[in-house]
Amino acid sequence: MIGRQLSLVRRNHALEHATLQILAGKKAGTRMAGYSNPRGFWVVGEIDIEELRDAVEEAQTRLRAGEKRLAIHPHCGTNFAVSGLAAGTAAWLAMLGSEGDLRRKLDRLPLITTLVTLVLILTFPLGPKLQETVTTDANLGGLRVVGINHFQRGRMPLHQVLTRDLLEA
Repeated sequence: MIGRQLSLVRRNHALEHATLQILAGKKAGTRMAGYSNPRGFWVVGEIDIEELRDAVEEAQTRLRAGEKRLAIHPHCGTNFAVSGLAAGTAAWLAMLGSEGDLRRKLDRLPLITTLVTLVLILTFPLGPKLQETVTTDANLGGLRVVGINHFQRGRMPLHQVLTRDLLEA
C-alpha cells in the first residue's frame, strides 16, 4: 500500500513538473507553484483551465515519448531542501566550539560564509539527481488525468488535477 502510494506521488510529481515547465514556456512571467499527492497535483496561479488542460495533455504525451528531463524542475522544493539542509549543517559545524561571547562567534563569520558557499556549490547538482531518482518518476505507466477542478481561495486561484492509474484499477 505504501509503495503504491509513493509510486503515485512520484509519477504525479513528474507530471506536475512537466506541466509547469510547459506552462512556463507558454506563459513567461506567470507565477506558478505546484504540489503533488497520491490523488494528483495542485497548480497555484493565474492559469486558464483550458490552458492547463492542454499543458497537462502535452506533458503526458512528451513524458510518454521519452522526454524524461521535463520531470526535473529547476525550482522544485527538493533542490531547496537539499541545499538548505547541507548549508545549515555546514553553518552548525562551523559554529561548534564557539561558545562564549559574541566576538568569538563573529570571528567565525568568514569561515561560515566560505563553508556555506562551498556547500551550496557542491550540492547544486544533488537536488536534480534526487528528483530524478527519488521524488519523481517520469515513467507514467497507466497514470491518466481523470479531472481538473478550479477553486478560488480569496485572491489565490487553485487548480486540482486528479489522476488515477488505470492499470491498477
